Amino acid sequence: MKLPKEQREQAVAKIQQYFYEERSEEIGELAAGLVFDFVMKEIGPYFYNKGVKDARDMLEQKIMNLDEDLASLERPLDMFRRR
Repeated sequence: MKLPKEQREQAVAKIQQYFYEERSEEIGELAAGLVFDFVMKEIGPYFYNKGVKDARDMLEQKIMNLDEDLASLERPLDMFRRR
């Protein structure tokens, strides 16, 4: 997965900020970029798959709600009504 250049740069800057604020370490753009690449390759699929599952669950819920809405529009059949 590739991010637009601007988003990648923002993510790398966030990694640098994290290391500075949480670990009192200054890391360069190259090192932060390598951390970013690692996270994207090795950990990213977990987040991606969770997003797909969440989307699937939401879609299933919406389909179930739609099915209930459509069922509520049905009119009862009076099978014993005389004509």
